[in-house]
Amino acid sequence: MNLWKRLMCYCRRRSPWLFHLNSGSCNGCDIEIVAALAPRYDAEQLGVRLEGSPRHADILCVTGPVTRNAVCAIKTVYGQVCGPKAVVAIGSCPATTNVFIDSRTLDGPLGKHIPVDVFVPGCPPRPDAIIEGVAKAAQILAERGDEVPEVITAAEVQA
Repeated sequence: MNLWKRLMCYCRRRSPWLFHLNSGSCNGCDIEIVAALAPRYDAEQLGVRLEGSPRHADILCVTGPVTRNAVCAIKTVYGQVCGPKAVVAIGSCPATTNVFIDSRTLDGPLGKHIPVDVFVPGCPPRPDAIIEGVAKAAQILAERGDEVPEVITAAEVQA
């Protein structure tokens, strides 16, 4: 592995940028994500940063059971995250749809629509479990060092 790829792997492991996507949750997991970034747990000192755009993120964090209305948005946002990328399903809902399993408004677990790398169990999971799940996703992301993202030139954007 050349120097550039080793540097990229190191950076991906040490400073993962997250994009949070709510796919119909009760906001319990969302509050715990904010708590993980707050001063008590302070995931930002580990290099974790919550990003406002999926185009700048490395890791996609999804909370909540996947509703029928959210499926298209989930696939769109997943496509917007540049590769290599990792997906973290936070809470029991994206993994199993939890207590909403027989609801007509849901369209299955998250793994049915996009590939999920890490599941963080709990309803809601503790902030330290969320940080551990993000750390595992960062490790997975660093191991995918052979996948170098495509560089799009300005001419290709205008075309």
